[in-house]
Amino acid sequence: MRNSLFKRMRQGISALVVISALAAGGLTAPLPAAAQAGPRIGIVCTTGGVNPTFSMEARDGHIVLGDGNTMYMWGYALAGQPFQHPGPVLCVNAGDTVTVVLRNNLPEDISMIFPGQDNVLANGATAQPQIANDGTVTSLTNTAAPGASVSYTFVATNPGTYIYESGTNPEKQVRMGLFGALIVRPVSHADWAYDRANTQYTPEEEFLVLLSEIDPYQHMAAEQGQPYDLTKYHPTYWLINGRTFPDSIADNFAAWLPTQPYGALARIHPYDPTSHPHPGMARYINVGTEDYPFHPHGNNGLVIARDGRLLEGAGGEDQSFEKFAINIGPSQTWDVLFKWYDAEGYSETNPVPVTEPDIANLTHGMFYSGSPYLGKLGPLPPGISTLNQCGEYYIISHNHALFQLDAWGMTMAGQITYVRVDPPLPNNCQ
Repeated sequence: MRNSLFKRMRQGISALVVISALAAGGLTAPLPAAAQAGPRIGIVCTTGGVNPTFSMEARDGHIVLGDGNTMYMWGYALAGQPFQHPGPVLCVNAGDTVTVVLRNNLPEDISMIFPGQDNVLANGATAQPQIANDGTVTSLTNTAAPGASVSYTFVATNPGTYIYESGTNPEKQVRMGLFGALIVRPVSHADWAYDRANTQYTPEEEFLVLLSEIDPYQHMAAEQGQPYDLTKYHPTYWLINGRTFPDSIADNFAAWLPTQPYGALARIHPYDPTSHPHPGMARYINVGTEDYPFHPHGNNGLVIARDGRLLEGAGGEDQSFEKFAINIGPSQTWDVLFKWYDAEGYSETNPVPVTEPDIANLTHGMFYSGSPYLGKLGPLPPGISTLNQCGEYYIISHNHALFQLDAWGMTMAGQITYVRVDPPLPNNCQ
């Protein structure tokens, strides 16, 4: 299953060059049929109007991982569309009656549950756990047999970030990829996360951080139709939005990732009370089996909600709190507002109080602009390549359980992405 070291290095280096160019806005990737059209960076919503009906299928396919391997997966996709991982991001409005018609194209019974949603119906009746003759619960909800369909309906009452996932044999089926994100938006204001004015954010700076894991031996067993001993479960890949690094910072719909449509690069502008007064928003989701301490460098976040419930007291008082590492537990969602402040305002007229080494003694990264100042381009030595476009900053964000930054032992290929801070508007960035 492993490729040769040379092949992995060649693939990794060539992919990084293309990915970086895409992230910097230098290339345009064609749109695959695996998801609806959307922005190149940020959340890609699958919508259906008022009281939407989403026709979906459970099917199998393959994804590409950071060490050059491919992995057999299961997933939810829009009806008539190819396999994708993770499932479409379903975006609805509070108060909508949402219907999901799920067809099963997999070899065993499957289902879909909607944690945080009340009074879910299955085929028009109250959804019920499925119980075998010996009293064993075989599914948390009504299932669809291979080749059959089931229709789920619920009213999306509360704004927030939620998971949808399989309720049948979840220790296998969720791990295999049967999951996705559900976003319920308030109807009062399109740029509020909840029905409170202090949850206002910049819609162009809304990002999904969906964290998951893979045990390759479980997936190989499923591909071969063999049983798998869950006491030996041991993930060795960790993904963000269905990708590993460096693919995670590529644009949505990157051409070389036709089954993995969603990137994780965050692109923001510095906070300014006049020109850019509202924060960005990150919607964190954990569908793995343990806590993921996600760690955006140099940036506290304001946690405003967890599991689709606004943090407020019984009297409506605000109970949001700042956090540096976002410790997301299994099956949790966290909604976090964040700003990047140009706190020191360093420039040529207010220089960084450090004497830079001679240019020959500096190490120049591909995202370095040649200048320490935001929005400035500086000289670089001959032969140094840069993908920095307009003097923007790149700040790493990653899982702080550092062993989970690997891809089956290949370092720096796991749950990693970046925040790109563009110069203040107006600017010459593409």
